Amino acid sequence: MSTGSTGDEALEVWIDQDLCTGDGICAQYAPEVFELDIDGLAYVKSADDELLQTEGATTPVPLPLLNDVVDSAKECPGDCIHVRRASDRVEVYGPDAE
Repeated sequence: MSTGSTGDEALEVWIDQDLCTGDGICAQYAPEVFELDIDGLAYVKSADDELLQTEGATTPVPLPLLNDVVDSAKECPGDCIHVRRASDRVEVYGPDAE
């Protein structure tokens, strides 16, 4: 997993619902970004607090919440949270980070 600094680069996060175990750890760490839906799976939320249920939907990671989002990715038992740079879509935290 990458531990390098992302600097001031914009990051986005998405959840692979096929791997989501519905534990809700992400929603506990960063409820402004993640939410469990009635189907028991976690989804990212838009800046307007709307659940984004389209497959592969991404939402920007607010800088003040970066540590909470990264902790969510690290602690997720389903390894389904992906944080990547918005500019080139390279994963910096999550199961596919180098």
